[in-house]
Amino acid sequence: MKDNTVNTPVDPKQIKGWGIDADPKNDPTYPMRDRMNVGEDPKSDERPYLQPVNEEVLKSIERPNVSAVFGTPEPPRGLSGIIRRQAYKYSENQYKHWLPMILADRVDMIEGVLADLTHGHVPNIFAERGAKMDWKYNRSGFITRLATISLLTAGAIVLFSSKGKNKRSKKRRRYQA
Repeated sequence: MKDNTVNTPVDPKQIKGWGIDADPKNDPTYPMRDRMNVGEDPKSDERPYLQPVNEEVLKSIERPNVSAVFGTPEPPRGLSGIIRRQAYKYSENQYKHWLPMILADRVDMIEGVLADLTHGHVPNIFAERGAKMDWKYNRSGFITRLATISLLTAGAIVLFSSKGKNKRSKKRRRYQA
């Protein structure tokens, strides 16, 4: 089906609600601006000082510099950090950026569990994944997910164990003949 609409300019005054915030007395932030004396701030037109970069910060290729304020809770590390560095070589509007970022999140979760195990702490994955709340508020979904995981695990065990038996039985037949 072909779209026959033509892009014609629309008069903004005909759009309901257009320019509703044009009147400063109708602006919800107007009283706040008056109280804070924003107009009297001598440095309101100057850019704030940039946050210092003390550790590796991954930034988009669309930005020449890091933004004025950025979060650095944990610098990239391990395999997930390598994946993230590769992802940031591509534009943010490409799958080559976002799919590796999702993969890096999953790898980082596994790295965290392994780090916990190496430090002698056994993580409570059941509680950390919110299984108690899932059981309480989404019981059918929880049971479906558990059944699916159980079937996939059982299928993988059967698949891998049957491959080993076939190889062994062929070797036995060959030696017995």
